[in-house]
Amino acid sequence: MTLRLGFIVEALGGELHGDANLSIDGLAPLESAQAGQLSFVSHAKYQSQLAVSHASCVIVGPQFQALASTRGACIVTDQPYLYFARLTQLWKKTLPEAPGPLIHPSAVVDPQAQVHPTARIGALCVVEAGAVIGAQTVLKSRVTLGEGCVVGERCIIHSGVVIGADGFGFAPNAGAWEKIEQLGAVRIGNDVEIGANTCIDRGALQDTVIEDGVKLDNLIQIAHNVHIGKHTAMAGCAGVAGSATIGAHCTVGGSGNVLGHLTLADGVHISAGSMVMRSISKPGLYTGIFPIDDNASWERNAASLKQLSSLRDRIRALEAQLKSRQDSN
Repeated sequence: MTLRLGFIVEALGGELHGDANLSIDGLAPLESAQAGQLSFVSHAKYQSQLAVSHASCVIVGPQFQALASTRGACIVTDQPYLYFARLTQLWKKTLPEAPGPLIHPSAVVDPQAQVHPTARIGALCVVEAGAVIGAQTVLKSRVTLGEGCVVGERCIIHSGVVIGADGFGFAPNAGAWEKIEQLGAVRIGNDVEIGANTCIDRGALQDTVIEDGVKLDNLIQIAHNVHIGKHTAMAGCAGVAGSATIGAHCTVGGSGNVLGHLTLADGVHISAGSMVMRSISKPGLYTGIFPIDDNASWERNAASLKQLSSLRDRIRALEAQLKSRQDSN
């Protein structure tokens, strides 16, 4: 399929410099784009690639208009990356929809579940009793939605996701473990996207809650009674332990972890690989990673790290002695 540049600008806005009748037959990264394809530049570090790109058209910010115009057509917009995101949505909408039933014949949907007539349920999905699926929500293949769990409107749940498995709750009993029945559910808001093989556990007593607009990557674990605020995004392999509360508009980098019963304020951003071990009350970027090094150096530094507490006490003692001498003089 092809889209005219004029059609793209009419649909998405922006300022076109070039032939409105030029046809685009694909979207591609800047460094590999060929004639007939459209790409974008969102950062100054890609300026050198822009100059030599073979793309027929490039989406750029105002600061790159002159350079982009010397090599061909361009669309100028204040937010090139956002424009490109919306272009991918427009492109997908123009693709022909795959034929087939809204509920795949291999899916198992309990008669007591509520599935909106516009929702799509893929192959081998399981939707248990009392579950609710909202309008235009899509469950890809092999999704499990547990009993009583709710998914809002326009959500995308990717393959292998499990929503509503029991939370990890056990009480010690004479050297063994006694199961704590998980009596809550999972409530997911509107416009949420959940990546493949992510698991969201049901609450023990209250529901686990994922608010509107949250984006979760693949292989994420959300434990029981967690509450994630609106438009928070978490990258792959992140984990949130039970009863943690994460505010709105937060981000957690890949393999970042949040311990249980902690609270993160709105606008908190956790770097990849960080372990959050205390509540965070102020927005900002937080990092807790021991820097990588060659093994011998790392072992020496790790050994020194173990001595920090005793070194602190020795420094305090020396400071006290020095102050005592100064006072006596």
